Amino acid sequence: MIGFEVLAGGLLTTIQDLGRQGYTHLGITNSGAIDEYAYRWSQKLLDNHEGNALEILLGGLKLRATAGATLAVCGANLDFRINDKKQPIWQTHHINKGDIISFHQQSEGLRAYLAVKGGFKVEKVHGSYAATIKEGIGQKLSKGDFLAFVPTQTKETRHVPEKFISKYPKHLTLNILLSYQHDFFSDEQKEKFFSTDYELTPQISRMGYKLKGKAMIPSKGGIISEGITFGAVQIPQDGQPIILLKERQTIGGYPKIGSVLPSDCFKLAQLPIGSMVRFREINIEDAEKEMKGFYDFFKS
Repeated sequence: MIGFEVLAGGLLTTIQDLGRQGYTHLGITNSGAIDEYAYRWSQKLLDNHEGNALEILLGGLKLRATAGATLAVCGANLDFRINDKKQPIWQTHHINKGDIISFHQQSEGLRAYLAVKGGFKVEKVHGSYAATIKEGIGQKLSKGDFLAFVPTQTKETRHVPEKFISKYPKHLTLNILLSYQHDFFSDEQKEKFFSTDYELTPQISRMGYKLKGKAMIPSKGGIISEGITFGAVQIPQDGQPIILLKERQTIGGYPKIGSVLPSDCFKLAQLPIGSMVRFREINIEDAEKEMKGFYDFFKS
């Protein structure tokens, strides 16, 4: 068998791609890489046009290669090593049969992405490789699992240019596009929302990030349940905002003050508990320009 033997699965390691589309009406969320920026770079470095990658939360993953391959690691600094020798990230590496790949203690960011040239050979479910554990699609890696890949090596080592390597500060400003429900909040409440530094609570996951700060009080405590977009900011009964991410529920009944720009959600997904965020309003024209630039960059 050609691929990786899983010697340790880590805290939470799953296979992800860009997610599945067109199934929310069945209650199946999009899922996919929670930090698309780092994920897309892992694919770009390897020229993977329809690939996948391991999303590794906080380290602990250990793999043994049964064949040579070219891989790329991008995202959080999780003390990536080959044969117990520390290696740089945001670049490609060439490994040989018997090499041990491992991720240890987290020092910056939360999630790293490990991709191999040609992708891991797993079956798609509803058109995607993405695991969604809470929906029973895919699974987290465990000791004894095996990840197959096609043995492909390239001679060239490729790097992400320094100016494009993500930094993960502990304080982040998130651009938010106000929703049609922003009128549920008075001008005083909105002023409070935009002037508050919110702390990331321990309630953070691929589903969403719960914040702690000055409570928001909407004029309506609930709405008829409706579809929820990536980055939507719900205000539940306790007034503490929740930013919904890749494994969000498909419908919800709390008022939404707006939606965080996807490119900022990717940065948010790398912030640890206790980090601080605040919100800044963005208009639709600037939001479209930002996201068009993001996706155009990775098409080239």
